[in-house]
Order: sequence, then structure tokens, then C-alpha cells
Amino acid sequence: MQLRQLALSLLLAGTALQSHAVGRLADITIVDRDSGAVLPVHYHQGEYWVAGNPGSRYAITYFNRVGERLLAVMSVDGVNVLSGETAGFNQSGYVLSGLQRYQVNGWRKSDSEVAAFAFAAANASYAARTGRADNIGVIGVALFREQRAEPQVQLPDPAIRQRESRGWRREDERVGSSSSPKRESGMADQLSERSSNLPAESDAARGRVESLGKALAPAAPATRLGTAHGQRETSWVSRTQFERAQSQPDEIIQIRYDSRDNLIASGVIRVPVPRQHMPRIDPFPASEQATYVPDPPPLRH
Repeated sequence: MQLRQLALSLLLAGTALQSHAVGRLADITIVDRDSGAVLPVHYHQGEYWVAGNPGSRYAITYFNRVGERLLAVMSVDGVNVLSGETAGFNQSGYVLSGLQRYQVNGWRKSDSEVAAFAFAAANASYAARTGRADNIGVIGVALFREQRAEPQVQLPDPAIRQRESRGWRREDERVGSSSSPKRESGMADQLSERSSNLPAESDAARGRVESLGKALAPAAPATRLGTAHGQRETSWVSRTQFERAQSQPDEIIQIRYDSRDNLIASGVIRVPVPRQHMPRIDPFPASEQATYVPDPPPLRH
């Protein structure tokens, strides 16, 4: 009985953790680095939201759920987190092997340093300070599968081809006439102990440049949140080559964010109304003095 209860508890705990992640090919979660808490995801009118704490540092956690390498092109407030460019699908991103996890803590400044993500007023965000305030309040992740290598065709021994010349000649013609895309030579997929992610740039894909989504201002009384260019931190990465299977993303994940007060005011987060003590009132306040109808006062002559 105790084992069943333990198994049920573990199942429920796993379900609760999954409710904080968004994505099909990868789990994307937002972590408040100052408190260590994974921010709960709120689903509202077809969009995912998290409530950020103004002034707190945060991170984007990326877990590759599939058994192959994935490229994640990430944007914050419409800006690529690796290059600082206005975000587009065909830009550089983070590459992880299957079932690998990495925490993106900030704007990448070099192979060894980032500027921390921090929730701040929209006008103090990196996007606003660089003249790109249209998409403040959204985190985007475009996921790409890797192009698989073409299988190698091993031709038979010449003596066998001679004995079955007609059949093998037909096969040779078919193989020779088939066209396959040229694949770039890649580096070994090895990860440094200092970091579990590999930023990569793909020269093979030249898809159209699109924004990862516009953050519309919620009807809220307070200033919207954006993401500031915070303090420098050490964060090591190395480089690899990655050829995308296609130019368009296999999955796009979008998570919008704002302060808790703003999300409550705009209806994204619904909070119960606290009960208030109500004074007792009596519809018949003189019921204890019930008598017959009294005589009217005397007339005055």
C-alpha cells in the first residue's frame, strides 16, 4: 500500500513539473534565478504566460526531449539572444544532443560570457534601449531537426556485376542519376564539462526572416515588463556545425511574460476574491415588539 502511495505521489509530482514546461520536441521553462523557482505557466486565450518579478534575474531552460540533436534559435523581446540581431528563423542558436539540458542565463557576449537576463521596466529593456520596442514581453524558441546523412550505397564486386550485368547496370544507372544535397563536414558532437550546449550557425538554411511574435500590451495599470541587459557572468560554450533538415522550424514555442499585477489586471491570472465580514441585518428589526395596532394620537381642537 505504501509503495502504491509513493508511486502515485511521484506521478503527481511529475505531472506538476510538466505543467511548468511548454513544447513538444523540447521542454522550455522559465526559471527565477534569484528564488530558484520555475515560473508557473498560465494558458489564456491561446497563449502561454509567466509572471515575472521586477528586478529578478531569470533563465530559459532548454531540455531536448528527442533522441537526436536539435537547434534552438532563441529570442527575447524580438531580439536573438546569441547575436543581438532582430530575431529571424535563419540565425544562430543553441544545439543540444538528445535528452540534454541547458540553462540560457543571458545575452551572449562571447564564448565565455553572458549579460544576465533580468526583468525590468519595458523602457529599461535591451530591446527598447536599442530602438526595438515593438515586441517587448515575449520569449521565442524556434526548433530545428538536423539533416540526416544520406545512406552510403556499396556497389557489388565487379565479378558479380559481370555475371548479372543487366540487373546491376540498371541499379548503377539509378544510383548515378539520383541527386542528393551536399552535406558539410561537421565537427564531432562532443560537449565540454564547462557547458552542456553548443551554439551553432547554419549556412545551409536560408529561410525567410520572420519575427517570433509580437507582444501586445495588456490592459493593465502598471508598466509592462521587459528584459534588461544585466551584469556580466561567466558562461562557456563551444562551436559546432549543424545542417537543418528544412528551412522552416519544426516547432515554434512562444511564452509571453509580464508582472503578476498586470496579468491579474488583464485576466490572465484569476485570483479568488477574499471573503469579507458582512454585518448582520434584520428585515424585521421590531419583530420582538409585536403588538396590536395602537390607537392614533388624540385630535386637537
